[in-house]
Amino acid sequence: MKQFVKSLPFRLLCGIVIGIILGLVVGEGVMGVVVSVRNVLGQVIMFCVPLIVIGFVAPSITRLGQNATRLLGVAVLIAYTSSLLAALMSTAAGYAIIPHLSIASDASVKELPADIFGLNIPQIMPVMSALAISLMIGLAATWTKAETVIKLLDEFQDIVLEIVKRIIIPILPVYICGTFMGLSYDGTITVQFPVFIAIIAIVLVGHFIWMAVLYTAAGAYSGKNPAEVFKHYLPAYLTAVGTMSSAATLSVALECAHKSSVLREDMVDFGIPLFANIHLCGSVLTETFFCMAISLMLYGQLPSVGTMILFCVLLGIFAVGAPGVPGGTVMASLGIVISVLGFDAEGTALILAIFALQDSFGTACNVTSDGALTLILTGYAEKHGIKAAE
Repeated sequence: MKQFVKSLPFRLLCGIVIGIILGLVVGEGVMGVVVSVRNVLGQVIMFCVPLIVIGFVAPSITRLGQNATRLLGVAVLIAYTSSLLAALMSTAAGYAIIPHLSIASDASVKELPADIFGLNIPQIMPVMSALAISLMIGLAATWTKAETVIKLLDEFQDIVLEIVKRIIIPILPVYICGTFMGLSYDGTITVQFPVFIAIIAIVLVGHFIWMAVLYTAAGAYSGKNPAEVFKHYLPAYLTAVGTMSSAATLSVALECAHKSSVLREDMVDFGIPLFANIHLCGSVLTETFFCMAISLMLYGQLPSVGTMILFCVLLGIFAVGAPGVPGGTVMASLGIVISVLGFDAEGTALILAIFALQDSFGTACNVTSDGALTLILTGYAEKHGIKAAE
């Protein structure tokens, strides 16, 4: 219980509740100060986005390049494909379902006070430039085997992780509280709160649908019974719900996978730890649906099909380099949320808050789905005559 009280989702939930209550009772003067503080915190978060992109994408590329064996290539390919298809499925569901959720795109009844401080903290570079430089540096360092640069990127990733842990995550509850104060003050939240609950429920159903798709496909490809894998995964699923971390669940996931009679031992030892870091299908599915709903809610329209396809393709790449912290997927992908979908500070705050509240279930979907991908790896190894490690 004590661990839950200290967790980020609990702090965000408190921030949301406190923000909603205060937004209903404070006056314009207090709200003006809140808006100004929220805007400063929002700019601090946005300033860090390019650093997060470089800090996690570039080192991830160098690590993959250093170990680019055939099985690793297959593992990365199926992990990315799973995340991409999960995002596309979520996109299709979003176009089919979200317009029928009675989302009011203009629920405000009064304007928020103007920003008092007017403080401006510009980013060091646009987020798409950060992505481009991450890809180029990561690939070039791998091609040239630039050990000094690779070590520097690893150290830079550690630095950025500390920025996320010690600056971004601590200010998030305050930022979210200020955002929901604004939504409550202007009347938006009283209309949209039931929609948030419905969206979270829909996403949870989507998790189980995608897990069923993955295990069915894995069974068909490998020629083995997928039930011999997922029937052992309940402890890992529940552990992931409690820890909200694939890394913290890794030992339990390995134990569950080793109980399966159809998974090769060497594929389990290789695949489960790898997929825990690069396979985030549940988180990607969640973020895609949430982004579409928030786009309609705040900006009055769903993103175009072309925009969503581009977003899904890039989101799968960002998920590979996501930091191992609660909400890591959405944190790593803030760049494309802003640059591709056009979200402003308010939209970014909403996606961070809603994503974090259900992050434990997204993580549980990620962890459980790793068993299906390991079954595909087992099938690939057997079909291509890759002998088991002695």
